[in-house]
Amino acid sequence: MDWDRLRIFHAVADAGSLTHAGDTLHLSQSAVSRQIRALEESLNTTLFHRHARGLILTEQGELLFEATRSMTKRLDAAAARIRDSEEEVYGTLKVTATMGFGTLWLAPRLTKLYERYPDLTIDLMLEERVLDLPMREADVAIRMKEPSQADLIRKRLLNIRMRLYATEAYLEARGTPERLEDIQNHRLICQNPTSVQVAAGALLVQKLMGFDIPSHLFVNNYFGVLQGVLNNVGIGVLPDYLTDDFPHLVHVLPEVLSAEVPVFLAYPEELRQSKRVGAFRDFVTEEILAYRKRQIDEAGQG
Repeated sequence: MDWDRLRIFHAVADAGSLTHAGDTLHLSQSAVSRQIRALEESLNTTLFHRHARGLILTEQGELLFEATRSMTKRLDAAAARIRDSEEEVYGTLKVTATMGFGTLWLAPRLTKLYERYPDLTIDLMLEERVLDLPMREADVAIRMKEPSQADLIRKRLLNIRMRLYATEAYLEARGTPERLEDIQNHRLICQNPTSVQVAAGALLVQKLMGFDIPSHLFVNNYFGVLQGVLNNVGIGVLPDYLTDDFPHLVHVLPEVLSAEVPVFLAYPEELRQSKRVGAFRDFVTEEILAYRKRQIDEAGQG
């Protein structure tokens, strides 16, 4: 099977358009069309349904696209390993993390990583969905539970808890709750207990929702919850790692907290020797150790 034709087919299937694929491949639309026709003839099948709004894969086309997609990922993985045989740390590293940890903890610290490795590119994918590391949907993952996928190297970074926080201005205006029951006199900012989040956080929210709280602000990620808290909307359920960067937040009802949530860093076994992965792993580890030291120092001063 002709590799060039497969490459062109993959670009067309991915773009859903001869024109867009041609732009990507720097080929004319007619040249792309000829290669697709030649591939269809060699396979004696139709790969695309053609209509006014673009191209749709046939059942046979879907099978071939699945194969070329897997092949492309494997080629990308091989290229990454080849590039990592060089001494310099450069190129693209695909990192996935949850929305909360990625926006509130990781992204603000990347300046230091770029200062150390100016030729590195981080492709940061923030979502609650667990991406498939062995299939190279991402190179490195930071997750709020131990990954279950096989053939992964995993490192436990820290444990966190969800707690209640508010601003001094809000508490001066509305009063500081002294008992858990006092939460009924305040607006609660949190994720909806039915939304995708760590189980420990959802259980804490469910517990709080058992009280007759008159008003809520539901946000589907912790970044939004934090913005509500910082703007004096109410008392928020937030992960305690953010107090390192927002030390002026007031910890409300310290006895109210979630179960511990482990934070893991993971990457495929095949990237064990990757210099990009190693550089990112070491950087995150250093930042976590510095964070832990500050927490211990603050606890000692308290």
